[in-house]
Amino acid sequence: MEAYKQLIFTRSYLNGGWKGNEETFDVLNPADGSILASVSNANKEDVEQAINSAHLAFRTWSKSSAKERSAILLKWYSLIVENKESLARIMTLESGKPINESRGEVDYGAAFIQWFAEEAKRLYGDVIPGYTVDRRIIVIKQPIGVVGAITPWNFPLAMITRKVSPALAAGCTVVVRPSEETPLTALAIAHLAEKAGFPKGVFNVIAGTDASSIGKTLCESPLVSKISFTGSTRVGQILSSQSVSTLKKLSLELGGNAPFIVFEDADIDTAVKGAIAGKFRFSGQTCVCVNRILVHQRIYEEFIDKFVLAVSKLKLGNGMEEEVNIGPLINKKAIERVESFIDDALSKGGTILTGGKRIDQQFFPPTVIRDATKEMNFSKEEIFGPLAPIFKFSSDEEAIQLANDTIYGLAAYFYTNDLTRSWKISEALEYGIVGINEGLISTEVAPFGGIKYSGSGREGSKYGIEDYTEIKYVCIGNIK
Repeated sequence: MEAYKQLIFTRSYLNGGWKGNEETFDVLNPADGSILASVSNANKEDVEQAINSAHLAFRTWSKSSAKERSAILLKWYSLIVENKESLARIMTLESGKPINESRGEVDYGAAFIQWFAEEAKRLYGDVIPGYTVDRRIIVIKQPIGVVGAITPWNFPLAMITRKVSPALAAGCTVVVRPSEETPLTALAIAHLAEKAGFPKGVFNVIAGTDASSIGKTLCESPLVSKISFTGSTRVGQILSSQSVSTLKKLSLELGGNAPFIVFEDADIDTAVKGAIAGKFRFSGQTCVCVNRILVHQRIYEEFIDKFVLAVSKLKLGNGMEEEVNIGPLINKKAIERVESFIDDALSKGGTILTGGKRIDQQFFPPTVIRDATKEMNFSKEEIFGPLAPIFKFSSDEEAIQLANDTIYGLAAYFYTNDLTRSWKISEALEYGIVGINEGLISTEVAPFGGIKYSGSGREGSKYGIEDYTEIKYVCIGNIK
């Protein structure tokens, strides 16, 4: 048996055990449509059992020492690193992500566990000078409670660890709902979490196709104290409204429409390299992927020539092949979405420079469109595919206006060698993350999150654990 198959699990992980139902759903390989596994389809009772188990486990887990929680997290981290190749293969098989990107995601996801294992021991409070001589003021941070983590298919490992690691480190318990497109990675790391020594009920994974019912149950349960969600803005709005009755704390990492600005003084070769990395990672299916490339008119033609040449060198194919850069899109709907953007752009004056037509059923080649304008649909909407539209601008003011002309505010990028411009543009851009002369900006040590319709809250860094705590003010009086 191939090693990765030993990490294939097909039932939800509840209260320290595997729970299955007769009804199942198939997990497909997007590269060829083959069935990878038939997974037990969780129902509302399973979700409620997971919530109750997490609620009960919270009573003891929240009282464990930071050192104890840190040790278990570090063990989980080690097990994930040890099983890197198997996890990467599972991830590629169910998501289509190129195998080298999957290996990178295992490292990236594991890094959050390691980071927050350390932060568990640094969740400091404060002593505030008293306002009278006989009083003392102490501020402590305590775990918020049961956390519902709802995660997407495009980062089936890292989006889980980025949410649950700080929650577990703070003393919270978790119920994870992974995407039905990619549940196998989530169940594999649940198995490794069990081996690491998390007590029953601390870590639960619900695998099911009824996303709306599972999400609604988590949001409306009075036993769940916080929801952390990564996904579309539309679903984030639904979850927010469903959480109103219980006044839940929410962390929402939603849609994006990332601008990539190339000023006239930029190093064009460096900018092209950054645009390739920022646009075509996982075939453009990430929330921080470049959505609009804005290039100064003075260097527009030169940038396009070099960018198209670089795009032509990308290899399309099955993600299990080592040299492949562009794998399949996740499903038929994703391909149709890209095609609709292209049709709209062509009808409004855009020109295809490379790509533009699907290959077989699931593959779409890297596509570049020049003469893009703000009237085209991808100017306002998230593409989530391997389509790179290139816009033209003539001044800093126009670039800022074009970049900010969106309801989203997750990530933005720009290239320049002017220090003054670097400060001015980074401050003017209405985004939670800004990359200057860099196309890859995600790391566990920096805060990740957006503004406007891209959500609220931050994940990763020293700030990431704060959203999983409550601040308590303790006043000691009559000290004589």
